[in-house]
Amino acid sequence: MASYTEVLQYLSSLDYPAEKADVVREAEREGAPPDVLKALRALPPVDYANGTEVARSAGIEAAPEVGPAQRAAQARDTRHNRVSQHLRGI
Repeated sequence: MASYTEVLQYLSSLDYPAEKADVVREAEREGAPPDVLKALRALPPVDYANGTEVARSAGIEAAPEVGPAQRAAQARDTRHNRVSQHLRGI
C-alpha cells in the first residue's frame, strides 16, 4: 500500500491544478513504484488542486497511525478556542 508521504514525494514537482492523466504521468516520470502508480491510476478523472487532494482521492490517510476510535474522539472533543467572545465568560 502506498503511503501519504510516498505519493507526495513523486508528485512534488507537479504544477496544480492537475488532471488525473497529469498526476499519473508525473508519478511515472519520477519513477514511482507499482503500488503508488496503481493507487493513482484508480483516481477519479477530475482536476486536483494539490497533492493532499490526490492522496485523499486515492484513499491514502495523512496520519494512518490515528485509528478510527481516536478520530471519533477528536471529533467529539468540544474543548476548542472557537467560541464567540461573548460566550467565553459563561
